[in-house]
Amino acid sequence: MTAARDANPLGRYLRARRALVQPDEAWDQGNRRVPGLRREEVAFLAGISSDYYNRLEQGRDRNPSEQVLRSIARALRLDEEATTYLLEIATRKSPRRKRPRRPEQVGDGLRTLIDSWPLTPAYIHGTYMDVLAANSLAIALSPFNAPGRNGILAAFLEPEMRELHQDWEDMTARVVPYLRSVAGADIDDPRLVEIVGELSLRSERFRTLWARQDVKHKTTGTSLLRHPEAGPLELHYEKLLVPGTGGQTLVTYHAQPGSASEERLRLLASMHAPDHVGGTRPAGDQTVTPGHAMP
Repeated sequence: MTAARDANPLGRYLRARRALVQPDEAWDQGNRRVPGLRREEVAFLAGISSDYYNRLEQGRDRNPSEQVLRSIARALRLDEEATTYLLEIATRKSPRRKRPRRPEQVGDGLRTLIDSWPLTPAYIHGTYMDVLAANSLAIALSPFNAPGRNGILAAFLEPEMRELHQDWEDMTARVVPYLRSVAGADIDDPRLVEIVGELSLRSERFRTLWARQDVKHKTTGTSLLRHPEAGPLELHYEKLLVPGTGGQTLVTYHAQPGSASEERLRLLASMHAPDHVGGTRPAGDQTVTPGHAMP
């Protein structure tokens, strides 16, 4: 699938998740032509008829009850986030024609706050990871943290990102479920369609990860970087939803106090001190109109 639009998102989700469930010893392991559970096995575990489950996967029944959906979620061994996503896409109404979104902007108070953090790289992205504002240390950490860039496009399409992230495989495996979690059932949003379409055409790894239909809103963790100026860095990140913004997220990084990474981060900050980078505020004042490709 090269775009996010899908006439049968529920069926696609059920098929993808069914393929990821490993049959246990209770099921016949021989003569399996496809990975995961068979349809009739999911139906049995969920306590529904095979015919009804087939109709759900094929999109011939679009009104399953919450009780049925939760039974299927248990059969597919979905966690709480994945179950919530299943309920969202199953109860989603036919998409209506959308009005263009207003350009996303970041408040002056939040800009001032992140600019005041000399040793904390921080940036703010919109719903679909378009960078809206960043402090000078975040941009020094990676030029792809600059306003006007898109985090997930850069992660998969920019060779420098693979060089920067020592944990590139893990990082990309985290960011795709994160994108699906923030998109939720709004799979027809033009900006999401644009991003998923471009990545599906240009990145085999993205296609593989997106097809898994994983959903995980991971908001804290560790990034392992190999910075061309500062050297190896182990940084802890936090992602904090900004209330009242419709999906903007503040992303911060910090090093363990007293660690070698903190000293290297301090060195990087001194090399890119704002006193000679007076242009950080103009860059942060950019706005992003969803639906337009990033430079």
